[in-house]
Amino acid sequence: MSKPQQTIKQAVSYKGIGLHSGEPVTMVFKPAPENTGIVFVRSDIEGNPSVRAHINNVTNTMRATTLENGEAKVFTVEHVMAAFSAMNIDNCFIEMDSPEPPVGDGSSAVFVDLILQAGIEQQQAERRVYKVMRSHSVYDGDRFILIVPYDGYRVTFTSINPHPLLGTQQCDFDVTPDYFKEHIGSARTIGFLKELDQLKAMGLAKGGSTDNALVYDDETCLSVPRFDDELVRHKALDVIGDLYLLGPIEGHVIALKSSHELNSRLARSIMEEIRETQQ
Repeated sequence: MSKPQQTIKQAVSYKGIGLHSGEPVTMVFKPAPENTGIVFVRSDIEGNPSVRAHINNVTNTMRATTLENGEAKVFTVEHVMAAFSAMNIDNCFIEMDSPEPPVGDGSSAVFVDLILQAGIEQQQAERRVYKVMRSHSVYDGDRFILIVPYDGYRVTFTSINPHPLLGTQQCDFDVTPDYFKEHIGSARTIGFLKELDQLKAMGLAKGGSTDNALVYDDETCLSVPRFDDELVRHKALDVIGDLYLLGPIEGHVIALKSSHELNSRLARSIMEEIRETQQ
């Protein structure tokens, strides 16, 4: 059964700082016409250049997903994209006066709340959901991510971490607005104290804290976990956000210790299939 495309009913804004840049940012979600997609607009650059949230515009996947189109560059878009994916928002303009969205609490919860605050509006055009027709897989040592045909959208993720409080965690669920909002969207990004100096030397994690990340030292957790398996839930959140750079899809994603890089490589493989079917 076909479903209509959706946008938001009214503009809604949020202010904060970027996770990696630490820079202040004002972000505004605005309704967009049918067939626009999700488009990031840099309101701080003359001419307001924009970049569409599409796998073809991904230029970097180190610790986060970066999109670029000419002067328009945005990074760490995956938490915003996960919210739009799970809430079935097809069209939206995202205006930002800085290159990185606000980190919020380190999860997608603030973006889900913004969408609900703005309201969801159905449009006339039909929603184009791509149903994956064959399996695709990406391997890197002991890590992998794959997708197989499936009637719906499902994510199965296994995380293995040597930290004594983490170990092996797994989640398996069908992606729906209600399930995401209750069980996945509020899972925060993970950080380790021993990596912090290295990350900051690389210009990353400048805005990270125990308030907007789940932070661990060698033995303990310095934050208050929201879930016993918050790590794997957030990893699944990242997958949903990264794969929404294809637009809405149907398939069963199965991943072990995947990363933004592997997620992006899987999306590019699926994109090749989409191109083949459109020829």
